[in-house]
Amino acid sequence: MPVDSGTQPPRRDRRPYHHTSLGFCNPPGSPQREKRPSRALKFIWRQRMHVIRPELPTDHVLPLATVQAGLAAHAGVEAVTWLGHAAFLLTLAGKTVLIDPFLSEYASPIAGVGPRRFAPPGLPVEKLPKIDVLIVSHNHYDHLDARTIEALPYKRRIQVVVPLGLGRFFRTRGFRHVTELDWHQARDLGGLNVTCVPAIHRSARGLHDRNRTLWAGFILESAERRVYFGGDTGYGTIFQETGRRYGPFDLALLGIGCYAPRAAMHMNHADPEEAIQIALDLGASHVMGMHWGTIIMTEEPVFEPPERFRAAADAAGYGPDQAWLLHIGETRAVPHGAIAGQSDTVVKAA
Repeated sequence: MPVDSGTQPPRRDRRPYHHTSLGFCNPPGSPQREKRPSRALKFIWRQRMHVIRPELPTDHVLPLATVQAGLAAHAGVEAVTWLGHAAFLLTLAGKTVLIDPFLSEYASPIAGVGPRRFAPPGLPVEKLPKIDVLIVSHNHYDHLDARTIEALPYKRRIQVVVPLGLGRFFRTRGFRHVTELDWHQARDLGGLNVTCVPAIHRSARGLHDRNRTLWAGFILESAERRVYFGGDTGYGTIFQETGRRYGPFDLALLGIGCYAPRAAMHMNHADPEEAIQIALDLGASHVMGMHWGTIIMTEEPVFEPPERFRAAADAAGYGPDQAWLLHIGETRAVPHGAIAGQSDTVVKAA
């Protein structure tokens, strides 16, 4: 079994530290997994088989017409649209990028079983604009959604960028241009540079493929803007290294939900306070909270993550214009603070 931290014995080969004989492992200094099988089974049954449908605030999900008007208003602008959970449309370097598109009803291999979304996506798959680039951070069902992937049109022209081991999933579904990246590898997609960076998580789609494919965050860069997408990740010192090596960033898209119970979730998902610390480590001038408000997978109250995120952001010096909580379907222009430094000061880690 691949270990969760970087405490494995010294290597005698030249493989990167996160490559093991059975797959992949997390960076050194990552939090350790607690092994409590009985609690884990109870947790899975309670949270994934008995899904609560919470009452939504009236403005949590924008109407379709409002979503489409927002996209039209930002035509020709480098912009980001939250589709819910960790799914985004990003317009950068003249390309439309679709990220972690979970747009179907269930985060499960079987429709009708498992975590069910309580909030609809900002856009259904049939209403998406023409996609130039598709990026998927890892193979969990709430990020790699086969139903959405199979429904996408123009598969032969879309450029797909994924971590190591995920290419076959897309090639067998008709995608022709598929690139697999290891951590710290990059690909230039005609003015849009995509870099794969470490995350603290795990992978599996079944009972026998644990950690056989890589998980990652991604950096997306145009000539003027740099965006960090965190995928799923816990918190560790790796983000200080990422900030030193690649920062600063104009905008960091970071998960703030799926964090309770902490003993089970701490090595998979950052809590809101840790997300703000990641933003500080990265040198992000703006940060947006994602991975909340769409599907119940863990024990925290559904609308607790944004409250804690806002409080942590205020304490760290991120004002309301720098710490974003979007409506599902909302579009905003990507800020221009980290590279040119025209209007915003990058918040520095303590």
